[in-house]
Amino acid sequence: MRVIDGHAHLEGIQDIDNDLGKAREAGVAAVIAVGSETGSNKRALELAASHKNFVFPALGLHPWNLKDDFSRDIEFIEENIGKCVALGEVGIDFKYDKDRNLQVSALEKILEIAQRSEKPVIMHTRWAWKEAFEMVKQRGLKRIVFHWYSGPLDVLRGVLDLGCHVSASPAAEYSEYHRQAIREVPLDRLLLETDTPVRYRDHVSRPIDVLKTLSAVSKLKGIPDEEVAEATTKNAIELFGLQL
Repeated sequence: MRVIDGHAHLEGIQDIDNDLGKAREAGVAAVIAVGSETGSNKRALELAASHKNFVFPALGLHPWNLKDDFSRDIEFIEENIGKCVALGEVGIDFKYDKDRNLQVSALEKILEIAQRSEKPVIMHTRWAWKEAFEMVKQRGLKRIVFHWYSGPLDVLRGVLDLGCHVSASPAAEYSEYHRQAIREVPLDRLLLETDTPVRYRDHVSRPIDVLKTLSAVSKLKGIPDEEVAEATTKNAIELFGLQL
């Protein structure tokens, strides 16, 4: 049984070789290392180079890391677009105290790159689910992952109708908004993730905790772990074009 952690901030792990080794031993077949700005993007590329065919880099610009002048972050992504499997983590977060117009402008730049490069996009959409969806829909982009979705179900249905994916996190064990979303998402549109090193209640996540996500999704949907693992791994391989 193989699983893939579709979203991890590996620059936040101190003993990275140990944690990746534990994940491999437990059946994790790959980890998508997401970036948030130029520094973490560089680290994602470095880890992908040192853990070939296991760590795969995504290059991003997180709304929490936006500067008034984010041009250099965009330039770095464009310069290294051929080295990544996706653009992410990117998006808009209207709960966060950052100028909304600046956030939208940055996401527009990223979506332009996604169109030109035909790369999938890993999206952060907290309290901005509808706005993010409308931006994606307007451009006709379908290779989008709505990361850790916990928004309204009517927007989620639009996301699914468009052909996008949704990722489940370990919060599927207890967060009712996230749980109701995951119940709604069909297996052929679902990915698993950890958002390492995010803390879930009293536990700081690591890539091995994608198995917690797997178990939570299995229980929510009432189907065996093996079936969830097979479907979500297939989805990730196809979406990100992984060579394992």
